[in-house]
Amino acid sequence: MGVVKGVILDESVLFVGGEGDDDKNVSSLQRGVESLIKPLFLSRTRIGIAYSVDLPTDKVSILKRISSLYSLHCFILNDPVNEVAMPDWCNAENESIIYLVSSQKLLLGKLRSYNWLVVVLNVGGENESGSSRESDTPNIDNLAELPLNICRLNKKLTGNNFLTVGYMMKPSRVEDFAKRGAFPLYPTENGLMFVPLMVTLPLASQLKDVDIVLHKATDEILSVEENKLTFTPKMQELQRYLDQNQDFCVVDPLVKIYPILDRLEIQQVLLGLSELNTVGSCLIRGARFLKVDNFSEVNFASELAIAGLSLPCIVKPNVACGVSDAHKMAIVFRVEDFKRINVPLPAVIQEYVDHSSTLYKFYVLGEKVFYAVKKSIPNADILMKSSSGDDLKPLEFDSLKSLPTAESSVVASDASNESIDLKLVTDAANWLRKKLSLTIFGFDVVIQEGTRDHVIVDVNYLPSFKEVPDDISIPAFWAAIRNKFDSMVSKQARA
Repeated sequence: MGVVKGVILDESVLFVGGEGDDDKNVSSLQRGVESLIKPLFLSRTRIGIAYSVDLPTDKVSILKRISSLYSLHCFILNDPVNEVAMPDWCNAENESIIYLVSSQKLLLGKLRSYNWLVVVLNVGGENESGSSRESDTPNIDNLAELPLNICRLNKKLTGNNFLTVGYMMKPSRVEDFAKRGAFPLYPTENGLMFVPLMVTLPLASQLKDVDIVLHKATDEILSVEENKLTFTPKMQELQRYLDQNQDFCVVDPLVKIYPILDRLEIQQVLLGLSELNTVGSCLIRGARFLKVDNFSEVNFASELAIAGLSLPCIVKPNVACGVSDAHKMAIVFRVEDFKRINVPLPAVIQEYVDHSSTLYKFYVLGEKVFYAVKKSIPNADILMKSSSGDDLKPLEFDSLKSLPTAESSVVASDASNESIDLKLVTDAANWLRKKLSLTIFGFDVVIQEGTRDHVIVDVNYLPSFKEVPDDISIPAFWAAIRNKFDSMVSKQARA
């Protein structure tokens, strides 16, 4: 039998209670049903729903609604009168199919005739046939356990030759990655299986079956006060586990992403790019900057000059991500206006680079580097013309929601643009990868008009890299994770 690529959910695991329920419970879905179906659906696992011919009409309607919502196969099982065609994948060669059934309805003889892998959802601790948790038939106590159980079965079926990657990030980001095929439950070409780390289950018990953790910790920040981060309880739980299991593979350790969370710290890191520059070539550098703790206490005329800054400037919160106002920014045209902007403190004043409205987004996936070209904020003279009259009011915006852009369209990553020095920026990407010790990150580059300086204006952790075609980026994403694990194992063997 091959790896599991399909799941059939018996009606008995989808509805609350058993026979004898009063009317108000008859059509109630089991808690966690849609929370199970969605990650299975996003992982590109084939899903079917099987129900008996005597299932009440209202329940059939609910099953068909779910089937329609997620494009699932819904069919009658064991109809004594009419032969109902099952989906072709239910009997596919070289693939395994899981049939999830409640212990209250388990009829092993009939189910085994289909050559499916039966998994039992326990109700009351024991099924009708008396088979216990020690039986050869896998048992789970919660619907949320099924994805991890699929990974266990796949390892068993393949001789434990694959690695399980447990991922933790906000649902919208999971959906963004998963709909592009990044998180399959069945093994990838380089031997990875992806499973969601469920909030409803104890984390430590899930991690016993996981080889690698992939997280987007910046999604899990609750607050930042006096440079101290407070993470969600689930991320705190993960951090405690990693502290107690130093050899566990994680992409990436939380301590490695801290510099990216602090705009001042990452600007100071970027100062080291000077070692890549050579006489006669264009420069790669970070933007010039100045930290401000209080807008009312700074002599901007002198401090800006000392920092090598000239107006206009862009002002950003020191906290780079994870909290609601981390992307609240302002472009300031006059010195006196720094005192009237509404940007959280402490803040970083960054040079505004005229760059012909062109932004280069670079993505580092392990040792692979990709880029895309996007339209960006216009040059300063255009922005100044957009201000009403002679007032030149500061332009305040949230960079996640809207930008003062010339155009919003994305330019293809293979667009012809001779101004970018790809070798220089690739060297910078590799320099940053080693300096930050990160596996997957991104950064934004603009090219300054006149000087042709290549200026890095932002660095971020685990970007979506969705501008890069999936058939190129997703295998590179998998390879980066696999190489991280192999490198860690190799270092442990040499120690």
